[in-house]
Amino acid sequence: MTDSSDTRFAPPEAHVEDVAPSDGVELGSRGARFGAALIDGLILGAIGWGLTRVPGFAFMGEPAPVRFMAPLVGYVCFLVVQGWLLVKSGQTIGKRLVGLRIVREDGSPADAWRLLGLRYGSGMLVNVIMWVGAIYGLVDALLIFRESRKCLHDNIADTKVIKV
Repeated sequence: MTDSSDTRFAPPEAHVEDVAPSDGVELGSRGARFGAALIDGLILGAIGWGLTRVPGFAFMGEPAPVRFMAPLVGYVCFLVVQGWLLVKSGQTIGKRLVGLRIVREDGSPADAWRLLGLRYGSGMLVNVIMWVGAIYGLVDALLIFRESRKCLHDNIADTKVIKV
């Protein structure tokens, strides 16, 4: 016989709720965030395409050890194009054009490590492993459909995207 008051093996009862912030700040819309990501992707894609035209930068047809240089070169290009804006204003070119800004969850400005290392760097690092990067990218993108509109990279860096 088991004692019904024995809770040693009971499931946890913690309630976790995903709610939108109620601090009066308007979150960036999913459409605006998609538009900003599209603009940023087109900019970096154009730079990447241009680099493939330079001898020594065409990684796709190279053996695997050389191909692992592509994410590193991509991240360096990202830092050159977007790094200064991110550190100074919490915006990429795309976010600036559509009127969005990245801030900490409490509304304070995000520091360089949080933006460049945690928010963007962690995702780029995961993308070195092909299938893991694909799964990370899918989960990251789908999480925006939560009420808080926070993607996985927002959770990792403790940031949110607000309307300016």
